[in-house]
Amino acid sequence: MSDFLLPDIGEGIVECEVVEWRVAEGDQIEEDQPIVEVMTDKALVEITAPEAGVVTKLYVAQGQIAKVHAPLYAYQVDGASNNNSEAELDGAQSAASEKPMAQTTEPSNPTGIPAAGRLYGKVPASPAVRRLVREHSLQLTEIAGSGKDGRVLKEDVLAHLDQAPPASASSSQTVVNNQTYKNQAETQAPRVEPLRGVRAVMAKRMVEAASTIPHFHYGEEIDVTALLALRERLKPLAEAQGERLTLMPFFMKAMALAVAEEPIVNAQLNAAGDELYYYPQCNIGMAVDSKTGLMVPNVKNVERLTLLEVAREVGRLTTSARDGRVDQADLKGGTISISNIGALGGTYAAPIINAPEAAIVAIGKTQWLPRFDEQGAVQRRAIMTITWAGDHRFIDGGTIARFCNAWKGFLEAPETMLLHLG
Repeated sequence: MSDFLLPDIGEGIVECEVVEWRVAEGDQIEEDQPIVEVMTDKALVEITAPEAGVVTKLYVAQGQIAKVHAPLYAYQVDGASNNNSEAELDGAQSAASEKPMAQTTEPSNPTGIPAAGRLYGKVPASPAVRRLVREHSLQLTEIAGSGKDGRVLKEDVLAHLDQAPPASASSSQTVVNNQTYKNQAETQAPRVEPLRGVRAVMAKRMVEAASTIPHFHYGEEIDVTALLALRERLKPLAEAQGERLTLMPFFMKAMALAVAEEPIVNAQLNAAGDELYYYPQCNIGMAVDSKTGLMVPNVKNVERLTLLEVAREVGRLTTSARDGRVDQADLKGGTISISNIGALGGTYAAPIINAPEAAIVAIGKTQWLPRFDEQGAVQRRAIMTITWAGDHRFIDGGTIARFCNAWKGFLEAPETMLLHLG
């Protein structure tokens, strides 16, 4: 028998939440087989089996917190002696045979699980289901489980409450009260979910950023008609290289070029607030609405990459973030960020800076709107709204305006970016 100890899964991480067990006690496992998914304050991590064997015990329940270097589960290595298992089985059978006569009147076993498996409350069920059963003064042995190996699910409990026949006036009243409680719970009681992992870190950092950084917001409209046309011409060429060309790579390349004109926007203030660090590289983060919460991976050294290389990185990071499996290195070292709220349909937003960065831009959706040309004629143009947030401790309105104008110039006349590419 061996205990699997939760290994170091990230710098500074001492605990994590067990999100999902891929195995149950008694399951046969193979080497490198996914065993459990855990959530750190950075990302979702999949832990695999170090060797083949049989799972004998899960120490940490789903939804609970596991500690680094503490036992996570126990397993018996393939080829090990089965004497212990046989002895445990003999003991269980002896205990079942010595069961007092007074307990033979227990309810029937509708699930079909052997009685020995139902002794001592060993009916398979999650902690949430067990709590629901206790709230309704029921016994798990009374409920038919429809899950794997007779596991009792929440739906089984609710179905049992709906279908239980009233044996007497008292029991009938109990069923009515249970049904009333269930209806009230479904319509009134909130669902409680612990704030952990990425969402917990997001909550903490957003509060810190909003309360410690004086935000200055600056809005603008950008005519991206020419940019959309250029993207349509380049899309087939990118697809031939196996890449999906969105507008994000253009936003990033234009931003890296604009940073060269206003480098202070790519700087960061130290913790003491008395020194500015100007970064030579432009690592542009992009906010991704992942299933585990807001994540901001960044594309490193955008100023050195081609448009196709940026597109490749954007695709890789977007996929990783939405799956909750971003590498720690991709989340570190950002110098400026983009939040493309327009992808979800938003027109305007007031973003919060991703500290310790100095600026972030929220990109709204693009709309086809009427605009006057130089001759006064009305034209149909693609207009994109954007809102910048800057750290007002060292970035003023003029700086943001000049930086935005440079960025806007590259996006409205994308061919001008060719003059600055190395």
